[in-house]
Amino acid sequence: MTPTPQHRPTGRPAASAARRLADGLTLARAVVGLPLLLLLAADQQGAAWFLLLLGGFSDWADGVLARRAGGGSAWGARLDPLTDKILISAPLLWLGAAGRLPLWAVWLLLARELLISGWRAGQGDGGPASRAGKAKTVLQFSALLLLLWPERWGLGLGQAGFVAGLHSAGWWLFWPSLALALSSALGYLSPAAPRRH
Repeated sequence: MTPTPQHRPTGRPAASAARRLADGLTLARAVVGLPLLLLLAADQQGAAWFLLLLGGFSDWADGVLARRAGGGSAWGARLDPLTDKILISAPLLWLGAAGRLPLWAVWLLLARELLISGWRAGQGDGGPASRAGKAKTVLQFSALLLLLWPERWGLGLGQAGFVAGLHSAGWWLFWPSLALALSSALGYLSPAAPRRH
């Protein structure tokens, strides 16, 4: 998650390099959604799972790099939330189509993400994420990784219930992530909400 740009001039080459790398990770995450969806459609759940894990790791890594640089770029601050939404949309749509999550819940969450993306586009600073928004993202990634855990990985252990337990844990984690998504949306859109940086 790329932090809000601080607009602090820095002549440090290391800071500039870290900021460029953070922006590169954000851009790479933007193109992961389609291959992820294609892998799921081709029943390549193991590869899809690792791709989602890499996407989640890159989200964390670009935030660390941007903080080390003294703040991310304005471009990165605007693009980062959109790339997160692209990344989670692919598995959400697949899980809804497969009947693993209710379609109404998937559409509600995607509608929320589109609404907040539109709101952020109108903010000069890219609309920095609130604590609830960050917690929602962590819960979403955790829920999706559990829900997408490939069934073949449990069969090697001789424990079919192992995979079912992971899928069940992901299903239960999805609901608090949806509740946080909706409550954080209200926080972003409320005229009385304080600015969070």
